[in-house]
Amino acid sequence: MPNITVTGVGTFQVPAGKRLVNALEDECGIDQLHSCGGVARCTTCRVVFSAGEPGRMTKAERDVLAAKGVAGTPGLRLSCQITCDADMTLEAPSRLAGSGRADAGRRAADAVEPPPEWV
Repeated sequence: MPNITVTGVGTFQVPAGKRLVNALEDECGIDQLHSCGGVARCTTCRVVFSAGEPGRMTKAERDVLAAKGVAGTPGLRLSCQITCDADMTLEAPSRLAGSGRADAGRRAADAVEPPPEWV
């Protein structure tokens, strides 16, 4: 099982293949935002990797990061588009607490949505 280290929170074992957005909530106890429900439309589920950033990215993630003007920001990724396949160290700055939102968003599906097209 991969280890996810969330800066300032701790290190947690997560099931291999689990979506990072769901692992942050379930195993790490983080109130991670995901306003669009985990379909790569809003960027509220962003995380910043300091180690273990996945080498590949979905087309949906690339396109929404570009549209929001944050593509190319070192380590910045969308947790809804990543599966936990290796150890990772990251910051989770996009949280419900202090956001002013009523909730974090509807739970993301178990599988990455939309179906991954890798770039």
